[in-house]
Amino acid sequence: MDFELSEEQRLLRETVREFAEAELAPHSREWDEKQAFPREVFLRLGALGLAGACWPEQYGGSGLTTLDWALVMEELARVDAGVALSLAAHHGLCSAHIHSFGSEPQKQRFLPPLASGQKVGCWGLTEPGSGSDAAGLATRARREGASWLLTGTKTFITQGTVADVFVVLARTDPEQRQKGITAFLLEKGWKGFTQRAIEGKLGMRSSDTAELHLDEVEVPDTHRIGEVGAGFTDTLQILDRGRVGIGALGVGLAQGAMEAARDYARQREAFGQPIASFQAVAFALADMATEIAAARLLVHRAAFLADSGVRFTCEASMAKLFASEVAARVTSRAVQIHGGYGYTADFPVERHFRDAKLCEIGEGTSEVQRMVIARAILR
Repeated sequence: MDFELSEEQRLLRETVREFAEAELAPHSREWDEKQAFPREVFLRLGALGLAGACWPEQYGGSGLTTLDWALVMEELARVDAGVALSLAAHHGLCSAHIHSFGSEPQKQRFLPPLASGQKVGCWGLTEPGSGSDAAGLATRARREGASWLLTGTKTFITQGTVADVFVVLARTDPEQRQKGITAFLLEKGWKGFTQRAIEGKLGMRSSDTAELHLDEVEVPDTHRIGEVGAGFTDTLQILDRGRVGIGALGVGLAQGAMEAARDYARQREAFGQPIASFQAVAFALADMATEIAAARLLVHRAAFLADSGVRFTCEASMAKLFASEVAARVTSRAVQIHGGYGYTADFPVERHFRDAKLCEIGEGTSEVQRMVIARAILR
């Protein structure tokens, strides 16, 4: 059992860390305050080969593994979780759906510009009336000759107002639940297809979130992804791998908060000595570091299984569940170590604390992850 990263993986981690420190860290507070999506960052991510990290070179990708992808997500989230979340939706959901289930013409047309960062992708599943009950979605797709007419509303869609390419799930058979859902490729500017930004979010404010409104949007059948009725089954596979990425995002968030708390504890003095010398603070840091290490191992195990081609649904849920809740605990402790200063935007732990909450909600809540795990161990 080898826990060491390869030389190539260590270089990848170092490269992404340097990029995050140089390109994200100086702007993260501003993006958070302005609720601004840094579109230009996607071009730089594309130039680094990260916007299409896991896709073959023939589609403009870098051919990285799932474990490599976890390293990328961790290092980005360590500095700016909102940017990491945006890349996760772009690569791990939208592009992943096209790569895994799209036709060859669809891959050749859409993946290269997504991999270069020239175009931004998003993925539309959640609706106002269906969150955890994803199979209960109400958006309808009605066949009309060689096209489909889509009507409905999607909500909490990452990158919904800034995306160019949209993968949208719609019900093609009203009589079916899981077997009556199909995926479609939409493009911005199509008649009847509009987007509205959702603002005032608690965290991940550098990541765009939106509602999508579809009013009889005509979608050619050539833009259908996969088989009719197979959209939900395909979605479950996309979410499995996506949860590895969100688990890595949680690890990165926690790592960034722990490092900030550690550095602050070394510098901040009370009663004539650095607060790091007090056992209460030192033990809190020890607990934080231990939980982060455990979460990272769970994420890497799930990534390893994904790359091995075996079923990893349960392991992905374990990694996502544990890493998300570790991120929430660690960021809370980091604020506590900072005391009153941690409650202000002058220190990054305040932003880490707010960002961490979404990890327990997005791409399957912690409760849904427990359902998945329980089914696996009780089967």
